[in-house]
Amino acid sequence: MIRRLFYMGLGAFGAVWVMRKLQALHPDHLARRAVHGAAGALEQVRDLAGETRRGAAERETELRSRFGLDTVESAVENPYHFDVKDGR
Repeated sequence: MIRRLFYMGLGAFGAVWVMRKLQALHPDHLARRAVHGAAGALEQVRDLAGETRRGAAERETELRSRFGLDTVESAVENPYHFDVKDGR
């Protein structure tokens, strides 16, 4: 009798567990998780792009000061000086 109750309880637990797993695979839940995952990934890509731009700008400024190159503004004043890059 105790054995039967144990196996009935185990079967009920298994049924509840399987039903919850199946409900988690419902298309609405999957879509919601995919949207949240994509939003998180997009935010990480935006952060990476911003950090990369800041790092490139810092490095360009450092190289310009080290080699004594003109700034972009002075290159605009003298359009025939082709040694200066436009910073893009």
